[in-house]
Amino acid sequence: MPKVSKRRAAIADKVDPNKLYPLDEAMKLVKEVNTTKFNSSVDVHVRLGVDPRKADQAIRGTVTLPHGTGKTKTVLVLCTPDKEAEATAAGADYVGLDEYIQKIAGGWTDVDVIVAMPTVMAQLGKIGRILGPRGLMPNPKTGTVTMDVASAVQDVKGGKISFRVDKFGIIHSSIGRIGFSPENLLENASELLSTLNKMKPSSSKGIYFKSIAIASTMSPGIKVDPRTIK
Repeated sequence: MPKVSKRRAAIADKVDPNKLYPLDEAMKLVKEVNTTKFNSSVDVHVRLGVDPRKADQAIRGTVTLPHGTGKTKTVLVLCTPDKEAEATAAGADYVGLDEYIQKIAGGWTDVDVIVAMPTVMAQLGKIGRILGPRGLMPNPKTGTVTMDVASAVQDVKGGKISFRVDKFGIIHSSIGRIGFSPENLLENASELLSTLNKMKPSSSKGIYFKSIAIASTMSPGIKVDPRTIK
């Protein structure tokens, strides 16, 4: 069995695996128990009381985090020539159409978000099997299929993130970096959880927030008391 270092053991001792921590306390603790030397991601994992197989319970949406994620997202805009200047001015990293569709068909997916005009969506069918599994397919529900490509780019660059429940009923999302203050992490987490709370389907019965955990990369998870979520 691998030997646990004294530092790792001391950090693990700070987290009670059987305790449900208030959200604000969890944000302070996640910084104390971080084990990485780089500015690691802080993630929230929420298990919801929904059945993702039912269309009305397949939770999916977007939220703008007050302090962003701490990561600059690379954005590709697929649009007609008349919108290219608008997208570039808004901060898009890549702008075009046919050349990028061909590039993606060849295996290139070096972007975080793809924004597309509704009029070009039909042309994305040929690359849907590449974009879909990577979560890159533009979708009206996440605001990435729009004629207002400039606003979409600005939203993404400004901290707007998308989330989607997986087949186990869990939402996984980054809420910032370990270098953020506990207050900023708390505000980001509260914004996401408040948004999820408002999206509870009327057909979902019983406990909605079944479990919530906060963790930074390679560090112990901290269980959050769902009763502290507003």
